[in-house]
Amino acid sequence: MGYTTKDLEAKKVTTLRLQEMKRTGRKIACLTAYDALIAEIFDECGIDVILVGDSLGNIVQGHDTTIPVTLEDTIYHTKAVVKGASRALVVADMPFMSYQVTADEAFRNAGRILKETGCAAVKLEGGKNVTEAVSRMTDAGIPVMGHLGLMPQSIHKFGSYRARGTDPDEAEKIFNDALLLEKAGCFAIVLEKIPAELAKNITDAVHIPTIGIGAGPYCDGQILVYTDMLGLTVDFSPRFVRRYANLLNIIKDAVANYCNDVKNSCFPNLEESY
Repeated sequence: MGYTTKDLEAKKVTTLRLQEMKRTGRKIACLTAYDALIAEIFDECGIDVILVGDSLGNIVQGHDTTIPVTLEDTIYHTKAVVKGASRALVVADMPFMSYQVTADEAFRNAGRILKETGCAAVKLEGGKNVTEAVSRMTDAGIPVMGHLGLMPQSIHKFGSYRARGTDPDEAEKIFNDALLLEKAGCFAIVLEKIPAELAKNITDAVHIPTIGIGAGPYCDGQILVYTDMLGLTVDFSPRFVRRYANLLNIIKDAVANYCNDVKNSCFPNLEESY
């Protein structure tokens, strides 16, 4: 007897299941999260992968870049997300300088993340330059998600957040790096802000899932920073962000109403008292 769609959606998401989804053409839905409450909501809605992104540096901590995020920050937030997610695959972003120094240090830090948080995988940015670290991790049983294209931890090197891979030489490098990451053992690759046709070529060439963010419709899955998708961060409006809600105005109205009720002695009333 075969599984129904409901049965399949209820199953725990694993790295193997993501590869099965690629083979069968089922799209992979991913979002970022940084705490247990939001993770639980996304998990109940059927999100397949929750990334504890180093975007927490921007969203939670108020930094201009992701660079200040520490290993301890990542571990703290990933612990919380794991507590909220029972079905989704939880992936933790390895922060800047936690994997770039040596493959051994990268391996130790990745192992610490998995041991202390209970997450299922780590993600790191880079291509050929990180393949030794990826191999070291995957050989020891640590699942690794790659990240190519625009890499926020390298923003000072890039000098801007413009799309990557728009010229032939860089496009060829990104394509070749994707092949190298797959060979090194990555179970999936995030492709950020690259031309849709390049993302399609990579998706067709590798046997592991590609997860796009600003990389067009041909990837095996998509990811967005949840505060962008829900309309909480409205001062950031790249073309690849679709607003599925306008929570900023809803929250502002609710808080303003609460504030007015308190100041006008309308809250609490006797029915709301003991």
